[in-house]
Amino acid sequence: MFDRRSSGILLHPTSLPSPYGIGDLGGGAYGFIDFLHSSDQQVWQILPLGPTGSGNSPYLSYSALAGNPLLISLDILYGDGLLTEEDISQVQAKFKHINPSRIDYHLVTETKFPLLRKAFDTFGEREEDEYKQEFDQFCHDYSYWLENYSLFMALKESHNGAAWFQWEKDIAKREPEAIKRWQLKLGDEMFYHKFLQFSFFRQWCSLKNYANERGIQIFGDIPIYVAHDSVDVWANQSIFCLDEKTGAAASMAGVPPDYFSETGQLWGNPVYNWEALEKTNFAWWVQRIKGMLEYVDIMRIDHFRGFESFWAVPEGETTAMNGEWVKAKGEEFFTILKKELGTLPIVAEDLGVITPEVEALRDKFKFPGMKILHFAFDSDRANGFLPFNYNNRNCVVYTGTHDNDTTVGWFEKRSFDARKQVVDYIGGICDEGIHWSLIRLALASVADMAIFPVQDLLGLGTNSKMNTPGTVDDNWSWRYHEHDLTEDVGQYLQYFTYLYGRKPI
Repeated sequence: MFDRRSSGILLHPTSLPSPYGIGDLGGGAYGFIDFLHSSDQQVWQILPLGPTGSGNSPYLSYSALAGNPLLISLDILYGDGLLTEEDISQVQAKFKHINPSRIDYHLVTETKFPLLRKAFDTFGEREEDEYKQEFDQFCHDYSYWLENYSLFMALKESHNGAAWFQWEKDIAKREPEAIKRWQLKLGDEMFYHKFLQFSFFRQWCSLKNYANERGIQIFGDIPIYVAHDSVDVWANQSIFCLDEKTGAAASMAGVPPDYFSETGQLWGNPVYNWEALEKTNFAWWVQRIKGMLEYVDIMRIDHFRGFESFWAVPEGETTAMNGEWVKAKGEEFFTILKKELGTLPIVAEDLGVITPEVEALRDKFKFPGMKILHFAFDSDRANGFLPFNYNNRNCVVYTGTHDNDTTVGWFEKRSFDARKQVVDYIGGICDEGIHWSLIRLALASVADMAIFPVQDLLGLGTNSKMNTPGTVDDNWSWRYHEHDLTEDVGQYLQYFTYLYGRKPI
C-alpha cells in the first residue's frame, strides 16, 4: 500500500496544547503539523474522531461518521465572528490555573458547550451569506448520516441522556409517524447539532488540507464495532444482532479467556448480522469506509480479526466465557469494497491471537499489519515482533500504541533480566535513553512505516500514557505542553529519519 518508507507520530487531537482545557483543531494543531513537517515526518496518526459518551473513550462514540464537538476550536469561531473577545477571555481564565497536562472533561464540557450554543445562536442571526451557503451545502452533501445523527442527539437530550433502547417503543423502533412527530418537535435542536458538525468538519478539512499540502498524511482509526447506544445501531437495527423486543444486544462482542484474562473481555457491543449485511452488498460498511476516506488518508481497522471470525456472547452473560467463534463475511465485504474503491488504504490491527485464516484474509487484500516493539522481547527468537522476523516490508512498526505504557514506563517495569534482554538486543541504550533506542530501532527496521507516540518522543513515564485497557478512570486525558516539542527534539528526529531512509523524497 505504501509507495515509500515513511515515519510519523501518534497523537490524538485532544492531547494538543490549547488554553481551553482540551486540545482542539486550532493553533495547537497547526503548530503540531509544522513540527511534523520541519522534522520530515510524513504521517500523523490519530484515534477515532467521533463524539464520545461516558468514559470519554474515542472507541465508544455516538456515531461512526460524526465529529466530536469538544474538538471545535473556539479561536476559529471567534475569527468567524461567532464569539466575542470577552467570551474567549472568560474561558481562558477558567483554565488558567488548571493542570495543562490533564483534561478535566467535566469542566471542559460545562464550559465549552455554552459557548458553542452561543456561537450557534449568533450563526442563526446572521444574514444569508457565503458562510450560511456553505452550511446549507454541507447539510445537503452529508444528509445521508447527518439527518439521523442530529435527530438521535436531539432525542437523547430530550430523554435526559437515556439510551435509545430505553425510549418510547415507537421512536426506538423508528416508526415513520414517530420520526415525523419528533422531527417537528426537535427541529431547532437538530439544527444545532447540524451546526456543530458543520463547524467541526469545516475546521477539520482545513486542518487536513494544511497537512496534506505539507506532505503529511492523516492516519485515522476505525473501531470494528460501534457503540450499542449509537445512531448507527438505532438507525440500522436490521444489520445488528439485537433482541427484537427490547433492543438489547442479543449477541455481544468480546474476546475469549486467554493468558491475560480468565474470563475474557466482554465489550457489550452488538455484533453484526453478517447475513443481513451481505443482502445489502454491505452498504452500511461501504458507506462508512467511503465517509471516513473523505476525512483521513489511511485508516487502521481495530480488531481486524473480527472480519474473519468473531467471538459472540449471548445476551445476559456477565463475562465472555460462554461465547463462541462465528464466521464473518470479511472476504466478501472487502471484495465488494475493492470494486468500489480500488486500492484500499487500510491497515489491519492484527494483534493478539491471530489464526492462519486471519492472516490469509489480511494478505489477500495486501493490508499492512502491525508490529509492536514492546511485544518483541518476552519469548524466543521466533517472536514475530522482533525486527529480524518481519517477513516483508508491508507493515507498520510501533514502539507502542495508545493502549501500551510509554516506552520509559514499560522498560522501568521490566525485571533486571528482562531489561537486559532488551539492552543486549539493541546493543546498549543510547545516550538519549531507552525511548530513543526503540524509536531508532523502529526507524531502522524494514517496515514501510514507523510510528511512535509523542510520549515516547519526549521520553515520558507511565503517568503520561493515554489508556489502560480494562479500566475507566483517568484515561484519554493526557496532554503535552506547547514548549515540549522543541527545535532540538525536531532536529534530532529529522536526523534519524534521514539516516534510516525515511526522509521525504
